[in-house]
Parts: sequence; C-alpha cells; structure tokens
Amino acid sequence: MEIPVSSDEKAPAFPLKPRITLAVLNSLINLCYKNHDNMRRGLWNFLCKPLLTSSNPKPINGVMTYDVTVDPTRDLWFRVYVPTATAASLPVIIYFHGGGFVLFSPHLRLHDDFCRRLAGGVVAIVVSVNYRLAPEHKYPAQHVDGFDVLKFIDGKKQMLPENADLANCFLAGDSAGGNIAHHVAKTVCESYFGENIKVRGLVAIQPFFGGEERTESDKSITTSPNILPLERLDQFWRSWLPALEECNRDHKAVNVTGPEAADLSTLGFPATIVLVGGFDTLQDWQKRYYNWLKNAGIKVDLVEYPNSIHCFFLLTELPNSHQLITDIRRFVREQENN
Repeated sequence: MEIPVSSDEKAPAFPLKPRITLAVLNSLINLCYKNHDNMRRGLWNFLCKPLLTSSNPKPINGVMTYDVTVDPTRDLWFRVYVPTATAASLPVIIYFHGGGFVLFSPHLRLHDDFCRRLAGGVVAIVVSVNYRLAPEHKYPAQHVDGFDVLKFIDGKKQMLPENADLANCFLAGDSAGGNIAHHVAKTVCESYFGENIKVRGLVAIQPFFGGEERTESDKSITTSPNILPLERLDQFWRSWLPALEECNRDHKAVNVTGPEAADLSTLGFPATIVLVGGFDTLQDWQKRYYNWLKNAGIKVDLVEYPNSIHCFFLLTELPNSHQLITDIRRFVREQENN
C-alpha cells in the first residue's frame, strides 16, 4: 500500500534552527571524517560531548529512560524508553540509530529526543541500541550486535518493564539503522529463535541501501541543506564494507535487491513499512526495496514525504517529523496480535 503525504510546496522549507543543527553536524562530520576514510574518533567524541544526554529515571514529556549493558567488551548497550501512561501491556520497538554505520549513538540528543517522542507517540517501550561503529568495526559487526541484543532481551526479559509485550515486538531503524533492522529481521526468520520475542513488524525509516548503479536520486538530489551528499554516502560504504578488492556496493548487505538478493517469499518475513523522503539521495533504493518486498508477497506499506530530506524526522520544527510518528503508530496498531 502506497501512502503519499501531501504538500503544496515544491522544495523543503527549513526554519533557522534546523538549518543551524544541520550546519553544525555537517561541520563536525567534515572536520573529523571528510577527505580521509579513517574516522578521527577521539576528536569526534570530544566535540560531541555537548550534544550527548544521559538517561533519566524522572519522566520527561511522559517518558522515563534507563540504560542496560549487554556486553561491555563491545560497548554494546541499549537505552530503554518507558511511557508513564499506564497500560496492561505495551509493544516493544527495538530501534537502531542511523549514521552511516560510522557516526552517532543512542545518547546523541537528536536520537534520544526522537526515541522519546516515538515511545510517547506510539505508546510503546522503545529499546535504542548502541552498536559498534565502522571503520573500526566493519560489516557484519553491526548486524551481529543487533541480533545479539534480541537474544539478550529474549533471555533476560526482566531487563524491560513488566508490561513489555515481547510477543508484539517491532524492529525499527533509520538510515544505516534501517539496514541493520532489515538484516536482523532476515536473520530472525532464518534462525531458530528464543521463546519470548515475536517480531510482528519492521519499520524502515529512510533505510540505507545502495548499489554500484547510480540512480536518478543519487545523481540529482543536491538540495541544501543535505546531510547525505553522494560523496559522503560513498565514503560511508567504503568505511563499512570489507576491502573493495573483495566486494563492491552490490554486496548483499548493501544492495539487498541486487545480484545476491535473498528469496524472502518463504521466510515468513514480517510486515514492513518503508518511510521515504522526496529529497533523500537514497529514495530510489528505498522504493526498490518496497517493490522487492511487495513482489515477494510481503505485506508492505510505502509512505512518502515529498518535501523531506534524509533524517528530517530528527528535526521537530519540520511538520513531517510528527506525521512520521503518527504513521508508525498506525502501522504498529495494525500489526499487533495479527
């Protein structure tokens, strides 16, 4: 099902505050990462300290948070967002942040604020995962970390509130996190899994897919501001993938619909919602992903936000950032107990 979000504007409108936010992020990324594929991680961590936030057991906007360590040797942990509104049971959304596999974390304020809004808006318990980052940790470290968090939660459900309904679990992620969420869902379908978690759906927010081909959106999206220009996109792939002598962007982890595409039709792949921005460099790959799922017989929705850039949902001043949460809430409600 395709659901366009209507708008009369021909180009994205940006108030001053989100323009400043994106300018700061672009400056930090360029300083620590541009023109050299090795991330200057120490400098990045130092400069990002003012942008980080701690968990808080006191509710903020109706949501309290706490952190759980999975494996300290990998710095693998997650932040739990719990709505204070009482309910006998709440669905669980396991969320993977974006950042090209190279950047960010759950305690970056932008992602923390989004997960808080997601928990309150959907009325769900959100588990935001801190996974290992490239180039220090290349593929498949991030996919392994994601699946290991599911196994950890399945075996230690007491780490979540008592009203967490693991039989109504959703995998979700934005950008690179959308890639991780897809591959974790596929692994769940292929592997014997535990007793408690039942994955009901996949929420793919502007998922990070690609390939050797240059699509129209790869070549044509040059609108400013833009957090994901083509040059940076290619750099992220180089940082994450094994040496290009061994593979290219048609690798099965990148081009999921390409030469090495899996056959999902017999896997029992969960219902999926694909959320796409009309000014996102990756939108053509995301629409191919939607059509690939649809052709495999997967129940899938496509929601388009024509005037939105990559990661628009992190910027609360943009109206579609709130509409996206409404669309996710609708999807979750439709899948619960199906």
